[in-house]
Amino acid sequence: MTNEFTATSGGAIPTPGKIIAVHLNYPSRAAQRGRTPAQPSYFIKPSSSIAPSGGTLERPAGTELLAFEGEIALIIGEPARHVTPERGWSHVASVTAANDLGIYDLRAADKGSNVRSKGGDGFTPLGPIAIPTDGIGEDAWRVRTWVNGELVQDDSSATLLFPFGRLVADLSQLMTLETGDVILTGTPAGSSVIVPGDVVEVEVDAPAAPGAPSTGRLVTTITQGTATFGDFGTKPAVDDLQRIEAWGSEAELAAAVAAGRATAPSAATAAASPAPRPTDVLTDEVRALIESTAVATLSVALRKRGYHDIFIEGVHANHPGDRILGTAKTLRFIPFRPDLFAAHGGGFNAQKVAFDTVEPGEVLVVEARGERGTGTVGDVLALRAQVRGAAGIVTDGGVRDFDAVAGFEIPVFSQGPHPSVLGRRHVPWEVDVTIACGGAAVQPGDVIVGDGDGVIVIPSHLVAEVAAEAAEQERQDAYVAEQVAGGASVDGLFPMNAAWLARYEASRVGLETRPASPGAPRPAGGSR
Repeated sequence: MTNEFTATSGGAIPTPGKIIAVHLNYPSRAAQRGRTPAQPSYFIKPSSSIAPSGGTLERPAGTELLAFEGEIALIIGEPARHVTPERGWSHVASVTAANDLGIYDLRAADKGSNVRSKGGDGFTPLGPIAIPTDGIGEDAWRVRTWVNGELVQDDSSATLLFPFGRLVADLSQLMTLETGDVILTGTPAGSSVIVPGDVVEVEVDAPAAPGAPSTGRLVTTITQGTATFGDFGTKPAVDDLQRIEAWGSEAELAAAVAAGRATAPSAATAAASPAPRPTDVLTDEVRALIESTAVATLSVALRKRGYHDIFIEGVHANHPGDRILGTAKTLRFIPFRPDLFAAHGGGFNAQKVAFDTVEPGEVLVVEARGERGTGTVGDVLALRAQVRGAAGIVTDGGVRDFDAVAGFEIPVFSQGPHPSVLGRRHVPWEVDVTIACGGAAVQPGDVIVGDGDGVIVIPSHLVAEVAAEAAEQERQDAYVAEQVAGGASVDGLFPMNAAWLARYEASRVGLETRPASPGAPRPAGGSR
C-alpha cells in the first residue's frame, strides 16, 4: 500500500486503511427512497476501489446501471475510540470530495454489504485535494455534482439526518477509526445512472468559510468495459424496479428511455415475469364461462343473491370494446395532507409497490375516493403493470399521460384523463387491503370483470356459481335473440314461458356447440 494515492498543489490525501460508507443520510435522498432510518447503517469499501481525479472508470461489460453518488468524505486525523457525538467532529482532520460509484446490476448479489456492487477497482474516486477542517463547522459543507456539465446534485451538511460528529462517535463504539480512514457520509437526491462517454464531476466546498475553500472538481470519465463475467459467480441482473431506483424516479427513467440512455421494458422482460399463481377461484373452466358472459348478465346473478352494490361506478375503458377479467390486487389512496405525503409519498411508496408487485392475471384496483381531479396512474406505472402481465387497471380516479396509456395494450378503466400529479389530492397509503372503489367494496382476490357496460366485483366465494348461472342465462338470451331475429313475437318469449323453455331445452345441445353470432340482435330488457 502506498502512503499517498494522489497529490496536488493543494495537498495530499493518504491511502486509508478502511473506507466506511453510510447507506442513507440526506433527507432529500430518504424522501426518494421512501424511508427515513432511525439510526445510521454502514458498509465498507476496499482501499483498492480508490481512484484519483481525472481518471476513467469502465462500466463492466454486461451491466447497464452504473450510478454516481457525489459525497462529502471525512478523513480522520487523531484516532477515535469511544468518543462522544460532541467530540466526534474534532477527530476529522480534513474533508474531500468522493464519488461512491456502484452497479445496481450486482446489488442483489450481496444485499446491503455492497461488496461487488460498490467495491470494484476505481469505484471510489477521491479528491482532488483535502480541505483542513480547522475553524470550519461540521454543518458548513456543500456537495455538488455535475454530469456532462449539468448540475444534478446540490446539498449541504446542515441538512443531514446524522451529523458528521455522530457518525464518528457511532463507529468508534465498536472500532478504532485510525488516522487516514475515510467516512463517506451519504449522497443527496439526484444520484442517477451514467453511461459510457459521460463525465462526472463532484466538488465539496465550504462557501461561507473564510476564503470559501474548495476541493476542486473530482473528475471521472466513464468508458465501456469489454471483459465479461464468468460462470463461477453471480452475474449481473436487472429488473424494472432496479431501473427506477437507479435512475432516481419513474420520470427520470422515462426521460432516459426517450433519450436513448436507458433500456425500456421489453417482451423478453415480460416473458421473464413470474408465472400466474395457482388459484382455486378463477380456474380455467370458470374463466372460460366468464369470458363468454356479459357484465350485465353477471350482475343479474349477483343481484339474485342480494349483492346490489357490486358496480364500480363512473369508470370507462381507455380502449372502446375492452374487456377485463382477473383477480383483484388493491391499492388505497388517502386524502392529501402535506406531512403525510412527505412521509409516505416519496421513494418506493405504496403506489410503486402495487404496480411493481402485481402478478400476471391480476387486476390492479385503485381506491381514489372517486376523485378525478388528479392522476392516479401514468404511463410508466401502466407500462410496468403491462410488463408484469397484469390483466388490467381499474381506478375511480383520473389517469395521467392518458394518450400514452391508451397506446398500451393493457386495459385501463378510469374516470378519464387528468394532467395533475399524485400529490395534488392523494397520498399513496397501503396495498393488499379491503378498499372502496367507485362505491364497491373490493377485497384482494375478488374477481373483477369489465366490459362496455362497466366493471363489477364478484366476491371470490361466489365466482363459480355466479359464472355458471350467468353463462346459462347467456345461452338463453342467445336463443331468445335468435328467435326474435327470425320473426318471433316477444310475447311469452321474453322472458320465456313454459312452452318456450321446453323448445329451448330441446335445442340446448346445439346452442352449446354453436356460439351466437356477434352481430345478432340481443333482447333490450331482462338481464341484458
